[in-house]
Amino acid sequence: MHMKRWKPVTAVAVVLLSLTTLAHAQVLKAVQDRGALNCGVSEGLYGFSARDSNGNWSGFDVDLCRAIAAAIFNDVGKINYVPLDANRRFKALQSGSIDVLSRNTTWTMSREIELGLTFAATDYYDGQGFLIPRAMGKETALDLDGVKICVQTGTTTELNLADYFGANKMKYEVMASTTLEGAIKGYDSGQCNVLTADVSALFGIRLLLSKPDDHLILPDVISKEPLGPVVRQGDTQWFNIVKWVHFAMVNAEELGVTSKNIDEALKSDKPDVKRLVGTEGSYGERMGLTKDWAARIVRLVGNYGEVYERTVGVGSPLVIPRGINQLWSKGGILYAPPIR
Repeated sequence: MHMKRWKPVTAVAVVLLSLTTLAHAQVLKAVQDRGALNCGVSEGLYGFSARDSNGNWSGFDVDLCRAIAAAIFNDVGKINYVPLDANRRFKALQSGSIDVLSRNTTWTMSREIELGLTFAATDYYDGQGFLIPRAMGKETALDLDGVKICVQTGTTTELNLADYFGANKMKYEVMASTTLEGAIKGYDSGQCNVLTADVSALFGIRLLLSKPDDHLILPDVISKEPLGPVVRQGDTQWFNIVKWVHFAMVNAEELGVTSKNIDEALKSDKPDVKRLVGTEGSYGERMGLTKDWAARIVRLVGNYGEVYERTVGVGSPLVIPRGINQLWSKGGILYAPPIR
């Protein structure tokens, strides 16, 4: 049998590949030339992205912005935060007014194939739930037939609500709001008797109500809501940077590298740790960053577990259990490809 030989890659092919890569490596240069990352966040979701009275941003989504800035600038202060509602978030990214969207946004097929956007990773596995007054005496979502529900428009939440009630042949009345704040006010004032949103959001919302202890989150989770950062399609370098910033934080937690022991990790002789912190290999440099890109992230922001516990976990007022957002080695589904 005649075997067809593969032709070796020519110098011309290598040059063309390099030119193609450069043509699609624009965002990092723009960020570096600007001297700051433009990061799209929510207008205010406690635990994820919210401003304090001094105008300082904090939260789980904010920390991803900080981690990207740490990897690029070694400075978490070089960020322009752009607060966006659900209806403006994708347009802001498409127009180039932000470099990355880190705003409790669900990864769906239609959002990638229709909007020219790409989800870089899932950094929080969530699902839609329901917040109700304890006085209603309801135990599950299947007890909600005939209720009036506050929901934010322009979200997967609105679509999932219709699917769930339709599939279970239950009736409901919607009080729709263009903003999450409006939906919360409607619920807190009694204009509706149920509020639906991602479960993670409901933990924060409950704390903001006038009488938090009078409300409970039902145990039902009616959808898959993989949340994560979004970038524009067409820039592979930038896509890889945002994706691997998240993966580096997960790998750091798995390897036991924290903001408190990063100096010791830089002296480690363990191969996985050396590749993470940059004392072996040139992984960061291949992305257009520095050798110590991941070490910068861990030092200035922390690993994934540190960020989770500080912003939404046991170290925060929300006290959201890790659940499926725990490492795969500890019973969760959080898993990052290796740096090698």
